[in-house]
Amino acid sequence: MATTGNARPKVLLVATQDTKEEEARFLRRHLEDYGCDVVHLDASVRRTVGGAEISPEQIAEAAGQTIEKVRALGHEGKCLAVMIEGSVKLALEAHHREGLSGALALGGSMGTALAGIIFQQLPYGLPKLIVSTMASGFTTPYVGLKDIAMMNAVTDISGINSISREVYRNAAAAVAGMAAHYEPAANPEKPLVLIGTLGTTEKCVRRVRETLEADGFEVMVFHTSGAGGPTMDSIAADRDVAAVLDLSLTEMVDTLFGGLCAGGPDRGKAGLAKGVPTIIAPGNVDFIIGGPIEAAQQQFPGRRYHVHNPALTAVRTNLDDLKKIADHIAALAGEAKGPVQVLVPLGGFSNHDSDQGHIHEPDLPAPFADYLRSVLPANIVLETRACHFNDAEFADAIVAATRALVREKPTT
Repeated sequence: MATTGNARPKVLLVATQDTKEEEARFLRRHLEDYGCDVVHLDASVRRTVGGAEISPEQIAEAAGQTIEKVRALGHEGKCLAVMIEGSVKLALEAHHREGLSGALALGGSMGTALAGIIFQQLPYGLPKLIVSTMASGFTTPYVGLKDIAMMNAVTDISGINSISREVYRNAAAAVAGMAAHYEPAANPEKPLVLIGTLGTTEKCVRRVRETLEADGFEVMVFHTSGAGGPTMDSIAADRDVAAVLDLSLTEMVDTLFGGLCAGGPDRGKAGLAKGVPTIIAPGNVDFIIGGPIEAAQQQFPGRRYHVHNPALTAVRTNLDDLKKIADHIAALAGEAKGPVQVLVPLGGFSNHDSDQGHIHEPDLPAPFADYLRSVLPANIVLETRACHFNDAEFADAIVAATRALVREKPTT
């Protein structure tokens, strides 16, 4: 929480001293100068330098090993796996015990992999910064779905030079400043609703959001372009959620057909497995997201296409595709441990699938709804509406269904 009086925020420092002793000491000194207490987690394998609050020996022991056994593995990947296991356990213990207000790490590919996995286990909102030689490239494996900031190390992490000195000092100052003002999230005063959407269904979602907010809900909206849906799932798993409104199934469609915004095979499962009341509506199932038009035509030949922009093409789904999507929805619903309702608009599934759109197929929603009803588990209610997805009537039907499901959720 924000510091008051003589309290000093505690910052987790993740740095391996066997290869980065000078840099780790530099960061520690500056964090302390900027008013922080440091909990140094040192997952070194090659040698133990000493001085860290969480030592290599403790980390190995937390993973059920000794540091000698880890060193004897003779394989950097296997060694890292053990040290990650122990580090995550001890970092979380430190957070629960000390009440961390921030986290700072530095590393190359190995140190960044270690820090990324640790930081992904820390709560949303807790300041998290990694100084890394990997920060100017592909960062998804390190950031994952969490609010992790990465700073480009510019030079290799090998001593202190006129550039790295400023990078490390700025990193320490940034984390110290954030830590000084960190306030852990209190228990939410309003019940939380999570919604997935794209711009092509945003008109519907805006009306749903505004109405539910007027009802007294907190509403979080996620852009389902590959990471948004999995992030929504992660929050559904981690937090007390009143309802999930899965209103854009793009990431499921792209997982099934090889589109660019695939969310993975577990997309949509977290809230259902937890028993969170869920509304499923087939927003954006009218298209697969392909790349530039030439690539989309090659990957998905013989379709209808809409060039959304130079990088993205909407590739029209056909009835066979929609039946596969229906099978996927039915399988998801079958795993639900809580109430689920499915709503299908018969006038189209997105802006693209409308009278003003470029890939409208007005004859497809009805057979899709019929087939979906035939494969859904018997306990799942499917309702259709003779309107378009973005019509006010459909948004209001989603709101009414949400209100009903939230009222029906059993209390524990």
